[in-house]
Amino acid sequence: MARPILTAARMRDAEAQAIGTGTPEAGLMERAGRALAEAVRLYIGPRPTLILCGPGNNGGDGYVAARHLKAEGYPVRVAAIGEPTQDAAKWARAGWDGAVEEFMAAVPAPIVIDCLFGTKLSRGLQTDVAERLQSLVEQALVAVACDLPSGVSSDDGALLSPIGNYDLTVTFGALKPLHRLMPAMKRMGRVVLADIGIEANADWFEIGEPCVPALDPQGHKYDRGLVHCLAGKMPGAIALAAKAAARAGAGYVRVSTSRAIDGLPAAIVQTDTAVINDPRVGCILVGPGLGDVPQVLTLALTAPRPIVIDADAIGLVGDPERLKGHDVILTPHEGEFIKLFGEMQGSKPERALAAAERSRSVIVYKGPDTLVASPDGHLGFAPPAPAWLASAGTGDVLAGIIAAMRARGMDAFEAACAGVWIHGRAAEFAGSHLIADDLAAAIEHVLP
Repeated sequence: MARPILTAARMRDAEAQAIGTGTPEAGLMERAGRALAEAVRLYIGPRPTLILCGPGNNGGDGYVAARHLKAEGYPVRVAAIGEPTQDAAKWARAGWDGAVEEFMAAVPAPIVIDCLFGTKLSRGLQTDVAERLQSLVEQALVAVACDLPSGVSSDDGALLSPIGNYDLTVTFGALKPLHRLMPAMKRMGRVVLADIGIEANADWFEIGEPCVPALDPQGHKYDRGLVHCLAGKMPGAIALAAKAAARAGAGYVRVSTSRAIDGLPAAIVQTDTAVINDPRVGCILVGPGLGDVPQVLTLALTAPRPIVIDADAIGLVGDPERLKGHDVILTPHEGEFIKLFGEMQGSKPERALAAAERSRSVIVYKGPDTLVASPDGHLGFAPPAPAWLASAGTGDVLAGIIAAMRARGMDAFEAACAGVWIHGRAAEFAGSHLIADDLAAAIEHVLP
């Protein structure tokens, strides 16, 4: 199931809506603090626990969590930076019957829960505060962040201050962009989403397991989708993509090539003609291993068929507006993105959406924090994927999977999201020593 993602401003709007429809702010805080305590309890048994509370509502969540953990038998200490400044946080502080230490004087504990600052933070922490927090986190057996680690920017994942590595992050109502954006994402540990009764319908979400079209018992190979691949100067890349498309369930995969490609399965048809106007073609794939052959991209764009444009072909597009009117999925990594769209301002989500709007295409903005952006404003954030995907040819495999999903009848945005999810799970299955060939072979083991 896809988990919603809200920016800081939209999260505040969602909270205000909940409060406006009758849920007291203190009631939301009670739910959040209780959920935080429960997540900690499920993660690690009772041990001495230090909860760090700031002056705002994140600190209020901490006071509530302290009360619940103490009731569960955890030896709890609370250390704070100042007194609460918000009414709900003052209420939570009044409900804590233990002592409150001064933050800078707090000594380490096996469990440290960071409730200092939340999504409103827009600048770095004071140096002494950041250093003390980092020291407490690094000395803990288990470090937990309430909503997000203090010192991180909620909407773009930037580190406003140096932070430690957390084992568990508990967030409420919806994920925030930083939970799935680098560099913050690698510091989060496991991210748990707690339901506290906030309506969080969002156009932004974490990509979940796709609903791949079911096979028709009366269907034939073309019903399952024909992927037509256009080869170029490096046949190995298009071979990886073609094998991935076949393993991802395309009923027929065909490669136009001027010379035979060794190592392709016999089930993948090789032809020396580019029969792209075949009405049975469900998706055209161009770019892997293409080289500087712009006429092949031009040929692909003449066919009234869905197209996946990957790798070398991205750099041959020239003007993104050239793609308007075509049914295109673009799959650029950072360098290819900049080459096509230039140096754009804003966060990665903002850049991805601006590129999708400008080209009227679905954008798969690849990287350790891959995003899938649609011209209509929908944005999918990839769940964490193994670092060993940073290997030659894995992008070709992704392009093949996406082409297969598109040929099988999924719309462009859904096909791109499905491809990203399957790609990541196949990497987990293949293991840390994978090469791209292993990744293509692993697809069948994770295909929903």
